[in-house]
Amino acid sequence: MRIEMPKYMERLGALKIYELQKVLELSGGKSSGVKGDVPGTINISSVDLEEIISDMTIIIPVKDENPKVLEGVLSGIPHDALLVIVSNSRREPIDRYRIELDTVFQFYRLTHRPFLMIHQRDLAWSDALTEAGYPYLLGEDGIVRNGKGEGMVLGLLISKYLGRKYVGFIDSDNYIPGAVNEYVNIYAAGFYMSKSPYTMVRIKWPYKTKFVGKRFYFRRRGRVSEITNKFMNLLVARITKFETDIIKTSNAGEHAMTLELVDRIGYSSGFSIEPYQIVYMLEEYTGIKTPPQFREVYEKGLEIYQIEPRNPHIHEERDESHIPEMMKHSLSTIYHSVLADESIKTLIERELISRGALKPGEKIPRPKTYPPLIKTSTNKMFKTLEESAETLIIRGF
Repeated sequence: MRIEMPKYMERLGALKIYELQKVLELSGGKSSGVKGDVPGTINISSVDLEEIISDMTIIIPVKDENPKVLEGVLSGIPHDALLVIVSNSRREPIDRYRIELDTVFQFYRLTHRPFLMIHQRDLAWSDALTEAGYPYLLGEDGIVRNGKGEGMVLGLLISKYLGRKYVGFIDSDNYIPGAVNEYVNIYAAGFYMSKSPYTMVRIKWPYKTKFVGKRFYFRRRGRVSEITNKFMNLLVARITKFETDIIKTSNAGEHAMTLELVDRIGYSSGFSIEPYQIVYMLEEYTGIKTPPQFREVYEKGLEIYQIEPRNPHIHEERDESHIPEMMKHSLSTIYHSVLADESIKTLIERELISRGALKPGEKIPRPKTYPPLIKTSTNKMFKTLEESAETLIIRGF
């Protein structure tokens, strides 16, 4: 895979945020590196990509997905990555989790692909998270909350137990298996370029594609992403005192981290989780907070890579009633940041009101946040799940 070298970087304390890089070739040749190669690019050989992927766990959050689409996503993930599937699908009147499980089992029979699968609302999570010392995901009823963010954190806790060096997310609604395959290779390419044990790779879709009439329409920007990026860059500008557009991936569902970084950032509920990760890093690792919670990150540095693939993202067009709520939850992470001044807060309020996501005089809710995972005992957690979880299925490892 050949990728542009980053042309620009913002350095904020221990945090390096690289400008958007584009994939130039899906396969760039046999040798890795830049010496004697095309100036301004870096090529990562398939051998080097495969070595990194073989030490990677891929988490697939699922909710009421079409089984054929889910099967396509599974087929696109390179074979040597471990699969962790966390479902929050309906159990009645039709048990969609069992339909998904049948799909995954059929895929396993044909490929012998190792996987672990569990339902987000399995009652065993209550004792398992308590044993782990991480009960924060549980609601008042003692069951894990319904949000997307909660399912992603469960996947991270399982990945922490499994112990592979890298962890990535792939959305389950992607219609193009080749795009899924490219995303995982991009994760590996980002980790190959990184010089820090604390690294995040975030994907910016080149096009969010929909079918209009008799042809495809390739929309360049997502509505929520474009707005969240604008305010996230304002937040960065409050630190640097210079305007910037460095952040292009505030709402990146497809992203990956080193396991060392997984332990050292905070998380949040629902749709706010992706932008909150960036807000947390801006608050924690730019020198604003003293003394720092994780001094080792200041010593080694933290790197964020943003990479644009060649494949467009195509998923099912669904009801858009969730868009205003998604926008409100995303911007709430910025609004309630200690870095946000009154001018940013006023601009966010006006934006949400103009978009119909907030009523005049309505307060913007503070996102529910969760602490880093570093102190969790995932061995105790997994032992409880193995003993009690009704929906836990493990095959191949």
